[in-house]
Amino acid sequence: PAGEDLTIRVVSRRLVKASDATIQPHVATVSNLDLYFNNYQASMVCLYPSNLPAAGVAGSFDAVVAAFEAGLPSLLNHFYPLAGRIVVDPVSRLPELHCHNQGAELVVGEVDAALGSLDFAGMDGSLRRILLPYPDDVMLSVQLLRFACGGFSVVWGNNHLPNDGHGISMVVRMWSELARTGRIGDGVVVNHDRSVFRPRSPPSYGAAVRATFAAYHDESRLVTVLTTQDSFVERLYYIEAGDVARLRDMASTGQRRASRVQAVSAFLWKALAGVVAASRVPEERCRMGWWVDARRRVASPALVPAMHSFFGNMTAYALGEAAVEEILERPLAEVAAMAREAIASIDYDAYVQELVDWVEEHKAEKMMEVSALGLGSPTVNQTVFASFPLDTDFGFGEATLAMPVWENGRVSSGTLAVGARPGGDGSWLVSAYIWPRLAAALESDDHRIFKPLTAAYLGFV
Repeated sequence: PAGEDLTIRVVSRRLVKASDATIQPHVATVSNLDLYFNNYQASMVCLYPSNLPAAGVAGSFDAVVAAFEAGLPSLLNHFYPLAGRIVVDPVSRLPELHCHNQGAELVVGEVDAALGSLDFAGMDGSLRRILLPYPDDVMLSVQLLRFACGGFSVVWGNNHLPNDGHGISMVVRMWSELARTGRIGDGVVVNHDRSVFRPRSPPSYGAAVRATFAAYHDESRLVTVLTTQDSFVERLYYIEAGDVARLRDMASTGQRRASRVQAVSAFLWKALAGVVAASRVPEERCRMGWWVDARRRVASPALVPAMHSFFGNMTAYALGEAAVEEILERPLAEVAAMAREAIASIDYDAYVQELVDWVEEHKAEKMMEVSALGLGSPTVNQTVFASFPLDTDFGFGEATLAMPVWENGRVSSGTLAVGARPGGDGSWLVSAYIWPRLAAALESDDHRIFKPLTAAYLGFV
């Protein structure tokens, strides 16, 4: 039952190596964009119900395990660094990717509970309960768990250092295609080359980049763990496709159709402004931030070709700030236009180069966006996994949930990870780390856009 200990029995744990013996072992230097995201574990969790199309013997959990045992070595040929290890250079104190084919983890386990018994109202009651620990230097830990109901999970345990959300989505997508068809279509060659992200000499960046990011040697710029635990809650929501479409209609004008991200961002920004306006401590301004996939936004002749199938970190940060009163008074369409302008106004070619230069001068320090740390006006950030192509059907049917999971630690700003529900029905699944008052506002809103996620909605009961 939800809230009680969950027993996971590890049946096997082994290392799987890439099968292509022609790939030469090597040491890969990470780029400054990789260093900006530091070195921490994140996972993509995929849940599969018992009533998948490939039911019966062909769809048994033993067949799932056999598919990974047979196909994972071929997948690692395309993502060779994931079979390596993260090693800190003793001189520079910077991490490197030792790509010596040490092997990715493949863990198989059994859970003594049904998927429907998990409490999907939040991460701690559901997805975090099924994550198995793995060493910090391991870049990929694939974890397969069979549940008592007959459903199963696939956890793609991943370190953020070698790749971003686009990258881990690429791994899952290419795995599904490889496992189903025996090949990766169109002869796609994954690009691991980071040589285009070189700092200038001397490094050069403007006031905007300097104001956006902060470096710190210790935890002195973070609030205490007790403050964050008491000040923030984690929620899992779903947004039905019809509600996304309704928000888009409300956020559009006769001249311009709002995107789904812009429409939902405008709704969130207005909800945040309402909560801030009702605060006991007056605050005149509030902000929305977005982690943006810069692959599709750079235009430089040097960068565009390199971005084709690029596997690494290539995420930019956009921030919009406005007066609380302005956000509340403006119609949804105008707030959506503000969100669009905040993202589109950035020169991403210049931004990427300046960020590379800024990191060059702060390599030995931890780095983060100032607003994400929680400094200044209240901020809600979004990372939109729904914009990444995702395929979770590796021969047994689509997952019913695919979501990123990570620890927010002592960060004191709101964060939402937005993912599309597998299967292409247009609905979204949202992981939210937000203030209790903002959660209450979203859940009591008359439009009922953000609905608490349940096992019933996911088809587990």
